[in-house]
Amino acid sequence: MTKSFSNILHILASIAFISIIGAGIYEHATSVPVWRLAPPMSLSMFQGEYGIQPANFWMPVHPITVLLMLAALVANWKQPRRKQILIVLCGYLLILLITATYFVPELMAITKAAYSMTVSSDLTSRAETWEKLSLLRLSVLLVLAGVLLHALTLKTEAK
Repeated sequence: MTKSFSNILHILASIAFISIIGAGIYEHATSVPVWRLAPPMSLSMFQGEYGIQPANFWMPVHPITVLLMLAALVANWKQPRRKQILIVLCGYLLILLITATYFVPELMAITKAAYSMTVSSDLTSRAETWEKLSLLRLSVLLVLAGVLLHALTLKTEAK
């Protein structure tokens, strides 16, 4: 593969990966502070016929990002940046596994709670724990993004 094609795939994978981080930051700045305050009363944004559906973004973006990361890895397999791309891909896949086994089920359990005018201390506590762990997950993604972007600065061998 040509050096420029390898670079393009690496850049596209980086853009997709960083877009996920941007979406996570956006949610933590706008949605999470609202819904975690007084569940189940504060969860109405997710419920009913016109409730927001974050899955419409999250479900397609992850497979696209994984595919772009795999393509970047293959295209850069004989390059010094292979190690960094592999570290980021493995870290990302681990985060996706943790997300699928904890974050998504817990978020669904919290946001699907029946509406009530009474604030649930249990749901509030679970929402606060979810938020703290999600911010930790986001921090790890930021570090991985730094590794992925740093790899772009490594010299590649001409072909």
